[in-house]
Amino acid sequence: MTTEDEADGEALVGGMVNAGAVFRRGELVERPAPRNAHALHAHLLALKEHGFDAAPTPVGLTADGREQLTFVPGDVALPPFPPWVLTTTALESVGILLRGLHEASATIAVDKDVAWPQDLADPAGGTMVCHNDVCPDNVVFRDGHAAALIDFDLAAPGRPLWDVAMAARYWVPMLDPASAAALYPSGLDAAARLRILADSYGLSPRERTELPGVIEQATEICRAFVARRVADGDHVYLQALAERGGWERWDRMQVWLAAHRETFTVALLD
Repeated sequence: MTTEDEADGEALVGGMVNAGAVFRRGELVERPAPRNAHALHAHLLALKEHGFDAAPTPVGLTADGREQLTFVPGDVALPPFPPWVLTTTALESVGILLRGLHEASATIAVDKDVAWPQDLADPAGGTMVCHNDVCPDNVVFRDGHAAALIDFDLAAPGRPLWDVAMAARYWVPMLDPASAAALYPSGLDAAARLRILADSYGLSPRERTELPGVIEQATEICRAFVARRVADGDHVYLQALAERGGWERWDRMQVWLAAHRETFTVALLD
């Protein structure tokens, strides 16, 4: 993640939900604590205990409502995304990393008494905690390979396939060409890259058949999330919406996904 000098530490630049509010101080990162911080920290510690060490380790909570986690060294790509983060090797490593997260998470009981955030959560629910926001901004790379996941603020119970669909939206990307051109290098083959992600993750034939439809559903959930932020007057989301084509972009994206559903299905199963 890139940094800017600040009087009280280094401001970590990236992401939208906590834009301008995340700081590195030595080997620690301080950021606004989510409402379910205690449960989330317990889950992150459990992931480490179950063999997944590619995530920050929670250190504690401050009196002023911030959380402290270990800093994860490496490179994080920010939009517009550079070519190095969209190589085939990078994409394969994201699928492998996500599979590792899910294998560990599946062994950890979900605390059903916790109010997990529903912003990007799987509407079908699930028996394991998913990340829900595996975008380039939230993946740390080393030597061209995805090495760690950060920013678990939106993690919530769901299906593993939902997490794969959310990741596909950003890493393939599952965007119409006009929308993709604003943030991604040209020439990316969506159908081929979706197959690479599915192969590297290890999706079953049934999951491959379902994936295009789940991606469409995830896109609708992401649109509703943006709409809520805009309605609340969030200037970061208002600016992003205006700069990226407004609601017309979302309409175009959803039409494109539906029109290419069969193409994606064939690519995944061939």
